[in-house]
Amino acid sequence: MKQISFTLLLAVVAGLFAYTTQPAGEKALLSVPFTPEIPRTWDSTALADYELPLATPKASPKNVSPDYYYQMPEMVIYKSYPIYAPGREPKGYWEWLHQQEPEVVFDPAKLKTEEDWIKAGELVFDAPTDTSGVFTAREVRDPAMYAYTKMPLTKDGIMPFARYVVPKKGLVVVSGLGCVMCHTRVLPDGSVIKGAQGNQPDSKRVAFAYRNYNVPEPAAQGFIRALMSAPWLADDPHTQLSKQPKAVIADALDAMPPGTMLREGAGVLFPPQIPNLIGVKDRKYLDHSGINRHRNIGDLMRYAALNQSVNMIASYDGFVPGGKGFKEVPDPKKGLRYSEAQLYALARYIYSLEHPANPNKPTALSKHGELIFAEQGCVTCHTPPAFTNNMLTPVDGFTVPDEHRKKYDIFDISIGTDPNYTMKTRRGTGYYKVPSLKGLWYRGPFLHDGSLANLEDLIDPRRLRDDYVPTGFKGAGVTHRAVRGHEFGMELPENDRKALLAYLKTL
Repeated sequence: MKQISFTLLLAVVAGLFAYTTQPAGEKALLSVPFTPEIPRTWDSTALADYELPLATPKASPKNVSPDYYYQMPEMVIYKSYPIYAPGREPKGYWEWLHQQEPEVVFDPAKLKTEEDWIKAGELVFDAPTDTSGVFTAREVRDPAMYAYTKMPLTKDGIMPFARYVVPKKGLVVVSGLGCVMCHTRVLPDGSVIKGAQGNQPDSKRVAFAYRNYNVPEPAAQGFIRALMSAPWLADDPHTQLSKQPKAVIADALDAMPPGTMLREGAGVLFPPQIPNLIGVKDRKYLDHSGINRHRNIGDLMRYAALNQSVNMIASYDGFVPGGKGFKEVPDPKKGLRYSEAQLYALARYIYSLEHPANPNKPTALSKHGELIFAEQGCVTCHTPPAFTNNMLTPVDGFTVPDEHRKKYDIFDISIGTDPNYTMKTRRGTGYYKVPSLKGLWYRGPFLHDGSLANLEDLIDPRRLRDDYVPTGFKGAGVTHRAVRGHEFGMELPENDRKALLAYLKTL
């Protein structure tokens, strides 16, 4: 989908993925013959109440029909190869890549066991849905890009957020928009955990391209409009940003820290923290605003389909982000979608992922923190064992419709965090979901917009002051601002706060 691929430019799906040791019996079960029951992804009945309405109900997305969706060609997943940073590439590697024959690696006919399907799902996780410009060979082979973005690398000098793909012999392209792009984290020791919360400095990479490559100014402006704008809002800040010079747009992109992402329908000015996918099987709502319900594996398949470009051809009160003139839905034959088997395998892979081993073992201090966690009522929202109550909290300024209380899981108390993401974007429902606290020790930045780099900052009373310097997202040109909301734990004595932090890091 050339127009959609270009306008999307970066997107989707946070948490870190790693296998843990399974009992021998469970491993054996994964190896027995397995015939999956694959649900229909674009099912009209399931889609009817899959998404929550937006905070501005008239702008709630109207998705393409099943007839349109299934006319889009299915993606072909080719073998891919690692991308090395300049100076780290093996001698002759680039020339060797150009001699490789294309190889299709996803073939459902060859998947015989449950383990086969999970492994195939990892191929889908790594596979691009764009090879036409989201990431380019020019960028990934440019030393200046790595220096500008401080791109994390593995121990072997690999940039793990994209891969080379050979769609035909002699042609080597860089993959983009795969799940791996946002949902991969490189740890300080150079080890990699697939998943999310990723830490690719993606917005800085785009800012670098705007500042150093000959990107036409209208292209940069069109990118913001297509990816971010919500034109039904009279004062939509992203529509206003899309009219600014390229340098101003680059400044806004530069202000987004790693761990937040250029998410279609979200914002540069209100950047979404990359959510954690580990444990997603136990969560009832997806995205920070809970816009997508999660009732079964079919819903996770729908989520992947939407977020890998299909939501760009939905109509938001007549605005079609990836359409011709932002109004006309493109020809489905020019589009691209995952196959049903690919989506099912991807969902099985995501469901299989578990948190990495936690180096923070329980101590007397953390056990005291566990008592404080209960005494302070944290368990009301962050209920064990998932450490979320799977509910939605309305933001200040949003009135909960009566019918929502009957249909959704509403915890009718606002925690006072910044409402802009869920009130002024295409993903805004007027709510934030209660996130899980599991795996906090390897995540960051924190809060839905990544304003706080460290867990300690969350219970630091100084962040409520107007002269506070946010340790995470500040905003372009901002030197200091208060980070308000979620004030729980701030009133505790210092020793109790240390104990609470020690406990949170063991989760």
